[in-house]
Amino acid sequence: MDLGLRGRIALVTGASKGIGKAIARGLAAEGASVALAARTQSELETTAAAIHAETGSPTFAFPADLTRSEDADRLVAAVVERFGRLDILVNNAGAARGGVIERLTDEDWEAALQLKFLGYVRCVRAALPHMRRQGKGRVVNLIGNDGVKPSYWEIAPGAANAAGQNFTLSMAGQWGKENITFVAVNPGPVRTERWDGLVRAMARDMHISLEEAGKLAPRSIPIGRIAEPEEVADLVVFLASDRASFINGTMIEIDGGQQKPLMDSLRNG
Repeated sequence: MDLGLRGRIALVTGASKGIGKAIARGLAAEGASVALAARTQSELETTAAAIHAETGSPTFAFPADLTRSEDADRLVAAVVERFGRLDILVNNAGAARGGVIERLTDEDWEAALQLKFLGYVRCVRAALPHMRRQGKGRVVNLIGNDGVKPSYWEIAPGAANAAGQNFTLSMAGQWGKENITFVAVNPGPVRTERWDGLVRAMARDMHISLEEAGKLAPRSIPIGRIAEPEEVADLVVFLASDRASFINGTMIEIDGGQQKPLMDSLRNG
């Protein structure tokens, strides 16, 4: 299936590794020119160069800290200056710290909302004028299923995710009439570079072994495993294409049918 992405201009945030890197690679493989944003310049430039070498598609690395409005504005302006337009925005930057309420500080809560939620708001706000001028645009927000499947260990991510999901659906209602569509993608557990750290934190907070903590996520998913980044990327690449032009104002969970929080897996054995 030709997704019609050749020649399109995409911006992916949080693109130096993990899900964002897989999405950037997937878009480039379909012929899109891809701007990659993240905070660590060296990792970002290495990733952008590798994707260009692998796919032949133009890439552009631009370091940005999306907790700052001025960085979001500079990022979008730089992409438009480089490529002349912006067709696709994939918000993926940031992760909120998991943990139980006894361990979460005010700073942890603020950090969760600053990047995982407000970072998305800032990028959308910067991109909208360009998409409106073009008369078209697609925004895919990577959020997370903790926003719709609450878990006491994921309360900070869940709060940020729920805010992002509400924001996405609200934007879809406002801007769909101008052919700018918004979709939320809600992954469950994904095998990224962060995964081992999450397992260690779960073991610490739940007072269980690393081995037992590592079994919680697969046990909570009927398929019996967690996702690979490329599986999430395949969905996002499709949603960013005109093949999905009538998909607006919805949330798609990609979590293997996970029906209950990780903690329920511990309690229920």
